[in-house]
Amino acid sequence: MPVAPNFRRALLAAGALAALLPFAGIQPAGAQEVRAVMHSAIRILDPIITTAHITRNHGYMIYDTLLGMDENYQPQPQMAEWEVSEDGLVYRFTLREGLTWHDGTPVTAADCVASLERWAERDLGGQMLMEHTQSLEAEGDDVIVLTLSEPFTYVAELLAKPSSVPAFMMPARIAATPASEAIEEHVGSGPFRFMVDEFQPGVQAVYEKFEAYVPREEPASWTAGGKVVNVDRVVWVAMPDAQTSMNALMGGEIDFIEQVPLDLLPILETNPELTVSVVNELGGQTMGRMNFLHPPFDDPAIRRAALTALSQEETLAAFIGNPDYYNVCGSFYGCGTPLATEPDPSLIASGDTERARAMLEEAGYDGTPVVLLQPTDVATVSAQPVVAAQSLRAAGFNVDMQPMDWQSVVTRRASQELPANGGWNMFFTNWVVPEIWNPVVNPMLGGAGREDGWFGWPDDAALDDMRREFAAAETDEARLEIATRIQTHALENVIYVPLGEYRSPSAWTSAIGNVLPSPAPVFWNLTKSQ
Repeated sequence: MPVAPNFRRALLAAGALAALLPFAGIQPAGAQEVRAVMHSAIRILDPIITTAHITRNHGYMIYDTLLGMDENYQPQPQMAEWEVSEDGLVYRFTLREGLTWHDGTPVTAADCVASLERWAERDLGGQMLMEHTQSLEAEGDDVIVLTLSEPFTYVAELLAKPSSVPAFMMPARIAATPASEAIEEHVGSGPFRFMVDEFQPGVQAVYEKFEAYVPREEPASWTAGGKVVNVDRVVWVAMPDAQTSMNALMGGEIDFIEQVPLDLLPILETNPELTVSVVNELGGQTMGRMNFLHPPFDDPAIRRAALTALSQEETLAAFIGNPDYYNVCGSFYGCGTPLATEPDPSLIASGDTERARAMLEEAGYDGTPVVLLQPTDVATVSAQPVVAAQSLRAAGFNVDMQPMDWQSVVTRRASQELPANGGWNMFFTNWVVPEIWNPVVNPMLGGAGREDGWFGWPDDAALDDMRREFAAAETDEARLEIATRIQTHALENVIYVPLGEYRSPSAWTSAIGNVLPSPAPVFWNLTKSQ
């Protein structure tokens, strides 16, 4: 077998690895301690101030939410039960008994009001909810009353959404921190406590079971149901080198790897002591975003020519490689989700070079350079611009691809200057499907323009009107119809270019069991044997 030599080398390397591990000798290995290598080291600890997934994952360890989302995409009670008035304008959330913060003080309705207000300042869906809110108040210690000023039927779904910024609850004194500033105290009411004294930014983060946490009685399902913790501690260990983390897993020094590089997957799959599986079955979507402010992509006809020139299949093959872990998908909301519909094939990225060339000629393209930003240091966004540049050039575009590191891309994409003066025309990014699965939460489906829009800044009032219509719809059928109209409109105007879906496998040792499928990795429910 061609993988055997690599496998033997990996085992030998693992035997000598313990002395190199950053946590070796610091914490005693115990049967109830799970050591995990996440997709990134964690440095930012405020899960409201950033959309970084590693910080969201940290949020699920130590914070709880009023509502959770189950595997059927349905909001369920978590910290609170809720009821809605007959006219649909008043929501009353009643906290369940016995909820306490990690410092021992009781969770109150006032804490949750302050938490919701801070969350809504940062979250796109929360902002839309507050636009429809007349008042948000605590009624006594246990009841939160949300009164709407006009119909908005997506309240429960927003409070239960699992990503990108879940509505985590915090004590009022912490939630009083301005939403533009990071919190400095890390006290939640969730199933784990954050061990501040053991936190080493970029090295390790440690969580201990919160003994006073009382889980719900329902079975765990995504972020809903009973969050039963079966281990004493979870330690997140930073290991930037994939080969090192893989050796550590096979050597038993760690228990879990959140994301396994696909090119190393065959080595792990041959090891009977390991499980390789996709925890987030919804996966992610990769996409391209054009700049609506400047030529040539201020012209919708030229945007449509570019859309036609790009190819989902070619992009995914270069980005992911293994067809077991990607699929072509024309839906803006992720295939397999309740709002997914397949658009007109002529509107998706088909890689039809000849048709794109004809469309470009008909649009009167004058050869204006397309400044395409290419990050060179992040594997998950490095391949897409290379493939896109080739496709666009073949169709007749004058592409000026500019390599830089990802942080430079992140900085430059915020510039509204002309491309020749430090601006840009196109960049690529990824979102997990729970961040795009409906028009209210999808951050790229806004039409707020230069002042309030997301990078690229489409000015599209019709798009925003349809999003408001979606938020007021009262039936699933009506929501699906509106979402489909939004998708057609977005494709015809090329609000962004969906380039297909992918899934990232995780791996864990045979000592670990009951890993819960979820849109975000969670550490309740799982067990560890010794």
